[in-house]
Order: sequence, then structure tokens, then C-alpha cells
Amino acid sequence: EVQLVESGGGLVQAGASLRLSCAASGFTNDDYAIGWFRQAPGKEREGVSCISRRDGSTYYANSVKGRFTISSDNAKNTVYLQMNSLKPEDTAVYYCAADDGVGAERCAGAPEYIVFWGLGTQVAVSS
Repeated sequence: EVQLVESGGGLVQAGASLRLSCAASGFTNDDYAIGWFRQAPGKEREGVSCISRRDGSTYYANSVKGRFTISSDNAKNTVYLQMNSLKPEDTAVYYCAADDGVGAERCAGAPEYIVFWGLGTQVAVSS
């Protein structure tokens, strides 16, 4: 059984940094992409960033390019999202998610292909 467990959320001021972690378990191979979605109150869930476990390629939403960095520690089966220069509009519940395909772009751009979700971790950025 696949499980995704997020940690690292919190309340910070604008301009600060946070690092989210997603501990993944239950995968039997590397044929998947994994990453992060977020959902702000009253808004649809949106893809933030994904990384392919097969080749390490990454994809970022335009809104976070240059500020967020996704990485994977394969030995620990953990994916990280380093978030720098946080803005109030980054406030949301952040969900770890895994796609059953290997492409990072599809993972972040097409939530209908996500097959596993974590329970989420809250990130709040004050102005």
C-alpha cells in the first residue's frame, strides 16, 4: 500500500523560507513521478512542482519558478520542496501527490492522473 506523509508546514512571514518533506512508502519501482499540489481557500487545487523518479527531471508551475526547488533523496524515499521568498499568495494546504506515469510535467499539470495523495500540510505566509 502506497503512503505519502507530508511534514514541514507552518506559519512564516513574507520573504521567509520553509522546507516541506514527503515520506513515500509502498512503491515497488521507480516508474512514477511525485511532487506537490496546493489548495488555497476557495480555489482549485493546483500543481506546484513534480519530479520524475525515473530520470530526475523536474517541472515547476510558473508562479513558483525561481523560488521553489524540488528534490528527491531516493535512499530515504523522501521528496522535498524548498520554498524561498515566500509570499502571502503561497498560503495553502500543500499536498504530496504521485502520478502513475514517469513525466514530471504531466504530474504537476494534470491532477486527473494523480493516483496517490497525502493528507496535506498547512503553509501560511503573513504579510
